[in-house]
This record gives sequence, structure tokens and C-alpha cells, in this order.
Amino acid sequence: MTANPTTNLKKLGRTVGYDNIRRGQRDILKPGLLGRQGDVLREFEGVVEEALSELEKRRAAAKIWAKDAGLWSTDAHHRAIVGQSLGWLTVAEMMREQSEELGGFADEVKRAGFSGALLLGMGGSSLCADVLRLTFGAASGFPLLHVLDTTDPATIARVEGGLDLSRTLVIVASKSGTTPEIVALHRYFFEKVERVKGASAGGQFVAITDPGTPLEALARAQGFRRIFLNPTDIGGRYSALSYFGLVPAALIGLDVPKLLDRAEQMAHSCVACVPTRENPGLWLGAVMGALARSGRDKVTFVCSPEVSSFGTWVEQLIAESTGKDGIGIVPVEGEAVGTPGRYGGDRLFIYLRLDGTRDVRLDRKVKTLERAGHPVIPLRLEDLYDLGSEFFRWEFATAVAGAVIGVNPFDQPNVQESKDNTKRLLNDYKATGTLPEGEPIFSGGDIRLYGDEGTASALKGRRRLSMALRAHLSRIREGDYVALTAYLERSAATEQALEGIRAWIRDRFKVATTLGYGPRFLHSTGQLHKGGGDNGVFLQLTAEDRLDLPIPEEPYTFGIVKRAQALGDLGSLQARGRRVLRVHFTRDVNDGLTRIRQALGKIAGKE
Repeated sequence: MTANPTTNLKKLGRTVGYDNIRRGQRDILKPGLLGRQGDVLREFEGVVEEALSELEKRRAAAKIWAKDAGLWSTDAHHRAIVGQSLGWLTVAEMMREQSEELGGFADEVKRAGFSGALLLGMGGSSLCADVLRLTFGAASGFPLLHVLDTTDPATIARVEGGLDLSRTLVIVASKSGTTPEIVALHRYFFEKVERVKGASAGGQFVAITDPGTPLEALARAQGFRRIFLNPTDIGGRYSALSYFGLVPAALIGLDVPKLLDRAEQMAHSCVACVPTRENPGLWLGAVMGALARSGRDKVTFVCSPEVSSFGTWVEQLIAESTGKDGIGIVPVEGEAVGTPGRYGGDRLFIYLRLDGTRDVRLDRKVKTLERAGHPVIPLRLEDLYDLGSEFFRWEFATAVAGAVIGVNPFDQPNVQESKDNTKRLLNDYKATGTLPEGEPIFSGGDIRLYGDEGTASALKGRRRLSMALRAHLSRIREGDYVALTAYLERSAATEQALEGIRAWIRDRFKVATTLGYGPRFLHSTGQLHKGGGDNGVFLQLTAEDRLDLPIPEEPYTFGIVKRAQALGDLGSLQARGRRVLRVHFTRDVNDGLTRIRQALGKIAGKE
């Protein structure tokens, strides 16, 4: 086993064996390793020990491996869901038997002369592939992988413009085979390839789906090159080590057996016979759950730059698994590391550190947080393939954390709500040719603000943008998080502007911040936003699209779909009384974001 579950920062960079890993798990909560001594530290030790003892009494590890749904619920409905959701425990072993097939398929694709591969997926169907793409790139001679998980027309056009469609393999990935975004993207790109290849267009397409789905039937009818049928007992966010993650991995030239080796090593370390306090997945889940119950429910990821994209995958896993029934653990990824005084008392830091990282300054920053009393768990990766271990560790730990906080980590009861809202709005558009925008509660230049009665009341009488934003942000309470949900084209300039806004809010209010691009985040943190606790303050960002694209067989465009998704999400948040403000840019997005940042600066200048 190569990835240490919990070693202190003094041991980072040093190879340790399994015995030292066991000691590291016991020692991480001892004085001097976690932070300052005193009541806070003793509180951490106590709540974690309580959770571990509770899991031990419940025989948690044994029940997980026995696929006993009773660990999470006695309700028949929930037990049925859990019973069909635990295939991820042994999928690495199953996929090892398919690794030769995957390697052969990758060689076939190389011989066919494909220079690129385009994956169309959402949530669990795309996030692992995106992590592997951004972490490993493509091996020599293998196609470059592109991932589309959006309905933003400018992004679609940009990706399309960088492809030679005559030499691009298109992977259509959807567990249900009915994901609306994927249906639309498939239609769009199949028509494009058909113009180039005619009746043989299907030979450039691959499907990854469950058996018996509409996508499987369509793939057979259109003559897809290959159809990979995934096990039905694996939910999307737990599918990293199944075909959804491994088909793209093979196509870009990864050593799939090596990745699976690391995953199986971690799985063997988490088996029921391993003592509770020495089980890396069980221990991590107990810490997350215990600290969340004690108010430290913002699990903040700090990653070496080489593996920074891992945070986007684990963000979905934690948020969608735990954010329901009015509670939840909030994953925070991509937030720049600050000094200790910029954080509230609701954080648990996870430091995912790669040996030989280019950014060793992170060690000092994380050590400073630890010394100031913030709980920090360092996880060491010897090399990039240790991501295989982390995929399994976090799946297991998240399942355990669900048991600790008392939720079913395998359902997503509030995801469908936004989908239903979007469908209703699109049906309205078909009938009327318009979407119901509502009346703005503030207009200033090229910016419009929208909100429900509660938001309108909070902003009443504010005649300047800075005053309106200040009124909305004044609703932030201790222990909250602020979510930026951006239905915007993702670009370097937009990213930089939004990260600046995040940093300002974090530093000013000492609250956690998250950033999600729509509709991608609807399949990730969207469940937490609606089903979790009422501790989120939301800034939804929308804009007029600078270009649009048609969807074959539909009377609306990708831009209309994106707008309907934003309005549907807004309506869902408002129906739950969430504190949400929609900021709409009528002209240039970057100019609008600059105005927002300037307005925030004026707030600070008056305090």
C-alpha cells in the first residue's frame, strides 16, 4: 500500500509502511500533531473516539462489505436503494478482468487513426474522466481527451472548433441513458459527424451506460463502434473505477491494471477484519462525520497542483451523498489557501500531497493552519497512480460518514426537482416562445438583480449595486457557506474574476465559499444546496449568450436550455426559502464581473 491515510506533516515525503500508517491514524489527533492543545483539541479527540466506538458497536465495516443496508436505514424504501448501490466495493476486481479488453480497445482506436476523443457526460459520468485527463494528459500516440459537461453554447462551440470531427471518437456516457444534457449533446454531435461520414457516422461513437437503457438501444440502432454496459448496482458518483472512468483512462493510454492495483490495495486495507481504528476508509469517514456533527462541516481540500482536479470529483461524491434531510457536509475545493485568521471554526482541512510536488510552499501554509488549531489530515500520494487508492478511500469514507451523520449516502432526492422545473419551463417555452424571467428588483447599467420576496425585502431601498450586494451578503450567518453558481462560459478571465470574488467573501465574512458552473454543478453540489441545511447563501450568475447553437429535433437552443436550467434551479432554491440573489449581465460578462468586484471593494471601503 502506497498512499498514507493520515501521517503528520513532519513525515511528509518519507516512505512509510503499513505499521506506520496504523500509528499515523492513531496519532493524528494527539497533541502537537493536529494543532494547539487544550479544550478544542480534546473535543476533537472525544467526538472522533465516540464515532469510532459507535461504528465498532454497529459492526460498520462488516455490514458495508456484507452490503447490509441496515447500517444506513431501516426504512424499506432506503434499504432498496442501498441494496442496489454497493457494487463499487468490488468493481475494481471485476474491472481487472476487463483490463485486457480495455487495452485492446484503446489499441484499436489508435490504429483507426483517431486524434481526439470527446466525452459527453454529466456528474459521475464525466468527473473522473476529467480528473484523469487533467492529471495525466494523453500518452504518446493516444488521442487527446476532451470533456463536455455543459449546455453553454459558447463552450460547446469552442470545443467543437478545436476538433477534427473526421478523426474524433465521441463517447456518450449516461448511466440512465436519458440525461437530458447528454441526449441534446449526442444529437448535436451525431448530426455534425454524419455530415462528414454519412451512414458510417456511428462508427465514431461509443456508449457507456447501464443495460437496457434507451441509450443502449439507440447506440445499437445507430451502429456505435462499441457499447460498454456498466454494472447496474453502482451509482454515478461511485463509478470512478467502473467503465465510466476506465474507458477514458484506457483511451488516453493510462496503465489501467496499475490504477486498479492501487484501488485494490486500499480496498484490502478497508476490509472488515482490519481493526476499526486502523481501517483508512472507516477512520476517515468517522472523522468527517464526527467533526461535521460538532460544527466542522466544511471539508476543505488543499491539493498539490498536479492533482488539483481531484477536488472536483470528491466534491460531488461528498455533497450529493451527504447533503439531504436538512443536514450535510460541505466540500470546499479550489478555494485559495489563506492565513488562519481568514477561516471560521467550521473547517476540516484535507491536504492531498504528491511526493515531489512543484509547490512545496503548501507545506508551510498547511502547517500554519495546523499550528493555529485547525484540524488537518494530510494524505500522501507517492505518484499519480495513487489516485486509484484515493478514489476507493473516499468512496468508502463517504459511505461511512453518511452512517455517522444519519443519512442514506446513495440517493439524491432533490436532484430530480430542478430537472422537473427545467422540463416545465421548456414546455412553457414551446408553447409561448419565451421564458418567465420575472421583474428585476434592481437595475443598474448592464446588471439586473432578481430575487424572491425575502430577497426583495432585504434589498429594498438600495439604489446602488454596492448597497444591494451588501444587503444580500449581510444575511450571512456564522457557520454559513457562500455558493457562487455561474451559468456562464468558463474562461480564464471568468475563472480569475470569480476566484477573486470568492476570496473577498471568504476573507471578509470568514465563511467557506464554493464555485460551480451550471449546469455541471446541478449534478454535483446541487443536491446539497437544496437538500442540505439552511446554511447556504447563494449568488446565481447568468448572462445573455454571445452566441447560440440549435439542438436537432428541438424547437429551442442550447442557450435556452441553459437559461431554463438556471431559472429552474433558482425556483427550487426559492421554494425552500434559501437566501439567493440572481445577478444577470445583459452585456459583456467580464465587464459585469469587474463591476461586481468594484462594488464589493466599495463595501469594504465603507467599513
